[in-house]
Amino acid sequence: MLMRRHLALALTAQLLLATSAVAQSAQSDWPCKQVRVPEIALGGVWTGPSIETERKSWRDDAAIADLVARIAARRTPIEEAEKLIGEFSKSAGDHRKERLTMLFAGLYERMNDERRDVVNGLDRFGRRLKEMAEKTREETQAFFDLQNKKPPLDAESMRKAAETLQWRVRLFEEQRKMASFVCESPALIEQRFGELARKILAEMA
Repeated sequence: MLMRRHLALALTAQLLLATSAVAQSAQSDWPCKQVRVPEIALGGVWTGPSIETERKSWRDDAAIADLVARIAARRTPIEEAEKLIGEFSKSAGDHRKERLTMLFAGLYERMNDERRDVVNGLDRFGRRLKEMAEKTREETQAFFDLQNKKPPLDAESMRKAAETLQWRVRLFEEQRKMASFVCESPALIEQRFGELARKILAEMA
């Protein structure tokens, strides 16, 4: 009975790892189901003036740099961020369009950098996950080898080997589940950026 439980554990580990390997192989180290897109597509959210010049100069404007930091931060509720944009628009007077364009340029640079950092972090996470998968595959095979060892190991040694493998599988599974959570981060950043961009465009109308 004990040996059958050990065998079931090893088979479960192999199936889990095989499934993970297939899922990851499609996009190298990328651990997410979502397609890897490192940059926010500017054309999908912005229909205002070109921001090429403003992308290089917005940090020189202290008021805009401060506002960008405040509204980009996820700790700032979206309603509050939109209110801050509205107040900024009113204070810009006759230069409202130019100031809002620079604000958008700063927001795009800031949030695009944030999203890129998250994507790169997910690549690193994916590499670690693949390394864990390989290590667990090796330990699974080693456990099978122990089961087939002649003469067979004593029950206590097999129990310890099974516990070690079970810990490895549990750790891998926890990391795999974490991936499904952190993989939502790029989309959440892009969603927030889109909402703020629409507010800026609305103020320019």
